[in-house]
Amino acid sequence: MRNLLNFLIKYNYWFLFLLLEVASFVLLFRFNRYQQSVFFTSANGMAGWIYELSGNITSYFHLKSVNEDLLDRNVWLEQRVAALEQALRDQAADTLRMQSLERVGMDSCQTFKAHVIKNTLSNADNYITLDQGSLAGIRPEMGVVDANGAVGIVYKTSPRYSLVISLLNSKSSLSCKIVGSDYFGYLKWEGGNSQYAYLKDLPRHAEFNLGDTVVTSGYSTVFPAGVMVGTVADMNDSHDGLSYLLKIRLATDFGKINNVRVISRAGQAEQQALEKEEMNK
Repeated sequence: MRNLLNFLIKYNYWFLFLLLEVASFVLLFRFNRYQQSVFFTSANGMAGWIYELSGNITSYFHLKSVNEDLLDRNVWLEQRVAALEQALRDQAADTLRMQSLERVGMDSCQTFKAHVIKNTLSNADNYITLDQGSLAGIRPEMGVVDANGAVGIVYKTSPRYSLVISLLNSKSSLSCKIVGSDYFGYLKWEGGNSQYAYLKDLPRHAEFNLGDTVVTSGYSTVFPAGVMVGTVADMNDSHDGLSYLLKIRLATDFGKINNVRVISRAGQAEQQALEKEEMNK
């Protein structure tokens, strides 16, 4: 206490000076309109600056929670966009014909919508599993296509699933022809690259060019004529030299097939029964 008193006594002139200065400023701004208006204007400006600075600091420290809210909102919006895109794809698939079937007269065919749930590429015999089976009307020996071209042939079915022999299968043999020509051959996959297969037994006098389109011939009970298969990428002679061996770039990308259609040809069962009866004689 004594030290405080000594400090006040020692600096009493300074305290008296500050007191008189404060009193003079109070009298100046209280009884003079101009100085009063200048003071309040400056005070308001200073208060506004302080409030703004305080608001910026507060907003900065709340950025983490704001960012978390934005992240949650973005995730929700992305889910909504994905759901809407899927709905649009499903609606488009129901209302528009698939590109691979544009060449086909679909009045004589019935199609079933299915999704791929399992697919292999690296085996000698590759199979595809679909999420629809006999309950949906799918039966063995029906053709399967995606938006780009032929995919394979239904091999077995259960009530809710179907097993498809992919074109990338040593057991697959698809009758095909080159657009603009009536000559046909058989498409076989020789293993290796999933983008290419070979069209065999095409007669030597058949005319074609590199880049020509290859489609199903229609000479089977599975696919109607005109389903896209691929394009001619290269040409060689067969091993016996009596026919052509064409390297075909497949239209279907088997690495990313998802939505497919299963084709049921009108009269397919009747034709199969007749041919089976004749073979059994």
